[in-house]
Amino acid sequence: MDITIQYTFLPHTDAEESLAFYRDTLGFEVRKDVGYEQMRWITVGPVGQPETSIVLTPPTPDPGTTDEERRTVAEMMAKGTYASIVLSTTDVDGAFEQVAASGAEVAQEPIDQPYGVRDCAFRDPAGNMVRIQQPD
Repeated sequence: MDITIQYTFLPHTDAEESLAFYRDTLGFEVRKDVGYEQMRWITVGPVGQPETSIVLTPPTPDPGTTDEERRTVAEMMAKGTYASIVLSTTDVDGAFEQVAASGAEVAQEPIDQPYGVRDCAFRDPAGNMVRIQQPD
């Protein structure tokens, strides 16, 4: 069996702010930008890696979501505990400097972790935790 990860989904609270973070700060390319009513789904991914994408999605697009569930999701997003993603680079310190210079919220400066990676972390405009690792 050969299974890969093709898409992951991260919620956004402001499509333009999230697009600016993933496209302009991280350098991802936009692959799809789909709107429906007031909602918007934007597929982005690393240049040269068309097999891996992130879909920036409205946080609760399912009409079956209750108001209480929407409140819970909004509260978790505000705390940065709802969603996260781990990216990889060969130069975490350079990536940190570039992302920090954009004004993104720094959650952790680069450190060597006891489990064998050097990493840093940011929160994207919607509050999602974006961790960037450099494997040994």
